[in-house]
Amino acid sequence: MITLQVKKFSIPEIIFGRGSLEYVGLCARRLGAEKVFLVSDSGLEKAGWVEHVTSVLDREKLSWVYYSDVVSNPRDFQIQQGAEFYKQGRADVVIALGGGSPMDAAKGIALVASNGGKIHDYEGANRIHRPLPPMVFVPSTAGSGSDISQFAIITDVKRRVKMSIISRTLVPNISVIDPEILLTKNESLIVASAIDAMCHAVEAYVSKIASPFTEVQSLKAIQLIMENLETAKQTRDLQSLENLSIASTSAAMSFSNASLGAEHALAHSLGGMYDVMHGLVHPVLLPPVMRFNLSTCVEKMADIGRILLGKSRRSAKSTALAGIERLEDYCKSLGVPVRLRKIIPDDSGLKELCRMASNDACLLTNPRTATWEDLLSICEEAW
Repeated sequence: MITLQVKKFSIPEIIFGRGSLEYVGLCARRLGAEKVFLVSDSGLEKAGWVEHVTSVLDREKLSWVYYSDVVSNPRDFQIQQGAEFYKQGRADVVIALGGGSPMDAAKGIALVASNGGKIHDYEGANRIHRPLPPMVFVPSTAGSGSDISQFAIITDVKRRVKMSIISRTLVPNISVIDPEILLTKNESLIVASAIDAMCHAVEAYVSKIASPFTEVQSLKAIQLIMENLETAKQTRDLQSLENLSIASTSAAMSFSNASLGAEHALAHSLGGMYDVMHGLVHPVLLPPVMRFNLSTCVEKMADIGRILLGKSRRSAKSTALAGIERLEDYCKSLGVPVRLRKIIPDDSGLKELCRMASNDACLLTNPRTATWEDLLSICEEAW
């Protein structure tokens, strides 16, 4: 008897290309907008992109209200404030312009405004029961994938935990991806974002619920990052930046549908406890997590290794191990921290961190079952 496995693959409508930002007003109007709720942050204000978006909205004769009380690792209280502001402003369509933080904040605001209660009520998977307002997202980095994914990550300040909220309802209606926005990003942000996308691709590829639809996107993302990051970092070549945008989008298509694993479970706990920038965690934790998972997915790790190395070794296992070593050396060459002791003050909180991580939803799809003690061993290897 043949058992058929049902797979689903959810993504927004994607408008991609240089200059596509000019269409954001048309997209909002097509979704029924009369008054847009725009979410962004101070960095994008200074770079001139918020003014650019509002001018596009003005050209479309759309009124708008603007919310910018968003920080890296957005806080629960900012979501509640934003939801009240949304309702008071009588807005309809939500537009988010930014990296993962403004986009996740926008999702949280849309969720609370439409479903009520507090953002904490929706922690976990599939706990949203009412539709959200229409959403148009414009990513300003090539990494987070929040413009594609069914994830929102919000910090619970009291518990010092980054909550994972997962639902198909959180997938934006439209993603407008304009690589020209990356031209104003500094070197460190380009690198951190690309490594974030790399981690999305690697973890999604070996996920327990990966499918042929997600696997091809993962491998393409890894390839594009390896081929384009160095040039983008050094020269801001627009073609390389465009390829990093494609890589980020591909990785997001993959992880949104296949989920993630132990590395992201730990990364969320690190962000919640220490407010560490998300992109800085991956060069530290991804290689040891890959080594931990290797025994359960040798062939898949070898597939990743072949892309990282550009060739195969004698066996699948040796190819996988050499690929992990290559990834470590590559991260070192990018000048980012590769030891845990470089991003947190001391190791006194590691046990608490790993206990919290053991409850993260991302751990459910890690290819190898991991206890909090296993996670602690990973952190000690990374220290």
